[in-house]
Amino acid sequence: MNGEYGEESIVRNLRDSGCGEDIIEAFIDDLHKEKYSEGLKLLRLHRQTLLDELHKEQKRIDCLDYLVYKMKKEKMI
Repeated sequence: MNGEYGEESIVRNLRDSGCGEDIIEAFIDDLHKEKYSEGLKLLRLHRQTLLDELHKEQKRIDCLDYLVYKMKKEKMI
């Protein structure tokens, strides 16, 4: 693994992005074996998981916003 962005920085970044130790180990292993496309696949899958969670939480927020809107419209609050 070459470059200014060393393994320690990569691991820190993966942890900060919510990757579990299993993903981190697999990603670092892929880098060591120069299986970059496999490593990128892991990152894409994790990104999609985060995006799915975000959409789920956004739907919950939308439900609360709708409830508040309806209550204000009915002059309940």
